Amino acid sequence: MPRHLRLLAIAVALGLAAGAQAQSLEDQLKDRLLGSRNGEASLSERDAAGGVKEALAQGVDRAVRQLGTQDGFFRDQAVKILVPTKMRKTADTLRSVGAGKHVDAFELSMNRAAEQAVPAAAGILSDAVRQMTVRDAIGLVRGGDTSATDFFRRSSERKLFEAFRPIVAKQTQATGVTRKYKDFEKKNGGTMARLLGGGGGGKANAGNLDLDDYVTREAIDGLFHVIAEQERRIRQDPAARTSELLRRVFR
Repeated sequence: MPRHLRLLAIAVALGLAAGAQAQSLEDQLKDRLLGSRNGEASLSERDAAGGVKEALAQGVDRAVRQLGTQDGFFRDQAVKILVPTKMRKTADTLRSVGAGKHVDAFELSMNRAAEQAVPAAAGILSDAVRQMTVRDAIGLVRGGDTSATDFFRRSSERKLFEAFRPIVAKQTQATGVTRKYKDFEKKNGGTMARLLGGGGGGKANAGNLDLDDYVTREAIDGLFHVIAEQERRIRQDPAARTSELLRRVFR
C-alpha cells in the first residue's frame, strides 16, 4: 500500500478511536446525571427536563392555591408569619398577662397581607420554569429532595420580591398592620413604641426591620416551603407521581 494511503488509514483509525472514546465519556456522564439503574436505559434529556419542570409546575400550582386564600398562611403553622424575632419576648409577655388578642391581631394582619401577594407568583414562576434549560434540568433529576426548588428559588427570588413588596405594602395599609401593632404596643405600656418607633403603612421599624420587607420575605419563604414539600413528595412517594412522565423520571 502506498505510504500516503497507509498514513490516511492510520489517521482515520485514530480519529474513530478518539470519537468512540469521547462518546463513551459522554455516555458515562449522562448515566451519572440521569441515573441509569440495574441495566435500565437512561432517561432521555427531554424526559429529564420535562419531569423536573412538571414537578415544579405542580409545586407552584399547589403553593398558589394553598397560600393565596384566606387563612392560607395564618392556619398553617409551617408557614404562618409570626411576630418578628426581636419582638417575640414582648409578645410572650403580652400573652402571659392576658393581652394575647393584640398579638394575634397583629400577626393576622401580616398574614392577610402575605396571602394577597402570593397569586402574583404564578406568572413569574411559570416563566422561570419555561426558561430552565435542559442542562439545568438534567443536573437536578437525581439531586437532593429539594434540589429543583432550591435552583428555582435562586433564579426567581429577586423578581418575586420586586413583585410581592408593593402588594404587601398596599395590604399592610389596608389590613391595618400599623394600627394592630400600635394596639400591641399600648398594651405593653409603650415598650413596643420604644422598640419599633413610629411609621405608617407597614414601615414601622424594629431597629432596622421594615415590616413590609419582613412580610414579603416571609411570604416568599412560605411559598418555597410548599413547593419544596411537593417536590419532596414526588421524589419519595410513588403515589404523588400523577403522570407517566413523573413516574418515569422520579423512580
